[in-house]
Amino acid sequence: MSNKVLITGGAGFIGSNYVTYVLENTTDEIFVLDKLTYAGDLKNLEPATGHANYHFIEGDICDIALVSKLFEEHRFERVVHFAAESHVDNSITNPGAFIATNITGTFNLLQAAYKTWMEGPNLYKKGCETNRFLHVSTDEVYGSLGATGLFKEQTPYAPNSPYSASKASSDFIVRSYYHTYGMAVVTTNCSNNYGPYHFPEKLIPLMILNALDGKPLPVYGDGQQIRDWLYVQDHCRAIARVLQVGKVGETYNIGGWNEKANIDVVKTICQILDGLLPRVDGKSYAEQITFVKDRPGHDRRYAIDASKIAHELGWKPKETFDSGIQKTVQWYLDNPVWVEGVVSGSYRDWLQKQYN
Repeated sequence: MSNKVLITGGAGFIGSNYVTYVLENTTDEIFVLDKLTYAGDLKNLEPATGHANYHFIEGDICDIALVSKLFEEHRFERVVHFAAESHVDNSITNPGAFIATNITGTFNLLQAAYKTWMEGPNLYKKGCETNRFLHVSTDEVYGSLGATGLFKEQTPYAPNSPYSASKASSDFIVRSYYHTYGMAVVTTNCSNNYGPYHFPEKLIPLMILNALDGKPLPVYGDGQQIRDWLYVQDHCRAIARVLQVGKVGETYNIGGWNEKANIDVVKTICQILDGLLPRVDGKSYAEQITFVKDRPGHDRRYAIDASKIAHELGWKPKETFDSGIQKTVQWYLDNPVWVEGVVSGSYRDWLQKQYN
């Protein structure tokens, strides 16, 4: 059975990978809504271009008139909501954009879905009984862990940045539409993603590109911040699984079971590049590592307990960190045209401001 699916933020990193995954594995008709901000790029969607089931709409989820019009016109049966301001560093300097997109934008989508799908609380319109709204969120809503322990679905929220606070707020709004209105919503909270089409403001692509350009590899603080790394294709499979069979009103944590300190991630990237594309002077890329002042409120450790989605829905990651990072570095080496296209003047200005 095919569905009409609205995918918000589908030109971004995770969203674009998910669009391609859906088109390759289902017969669903996909409508991508994306504002095309600095981290959203139509080049990410080139694999979907020309596909009969793919449609792109440039627009802002904060525009309630547009969102309502799209729901009325297309009668979406599924919503997969990726669209978000997502970089912690940017939320420190410009928190207002995160409040608008992540909170108000999410509310607009929920309200449009509610009006289109439901007659009132706990009463779906005829033909809308199986519609679903999947909200993609982050493990950062849980705060920071000590040396031990894992984030579980029952872990209390304790966001520490404007970014994570805005995502926590959106999670609560989504939850309220289930408990108040009976809307079929489900939320996923994922760990750090990496893989193809990752905009180079984040750690892994930034290190790859800086290494190749002979630039310093800036590592915050002592580099011992630990993250749980999830290959983006594994995340796409998990989202598709939750959308298909996840229990309405539930939350599912999605992680890769791959805890790595930032400095170890950077050293691994250097080792891979040393083997694939050695420096002309014969030295290791690791010599470019530079420690910089830590960012304010930098959480020390994130780690996801992904046992619920494994036990209840049968999903487990296919990639280890070693296999996934090898694929990721190779992808950036194989796609210089994409890299050159996204590394614009505005990106270079951001990079200089952030690390100098």
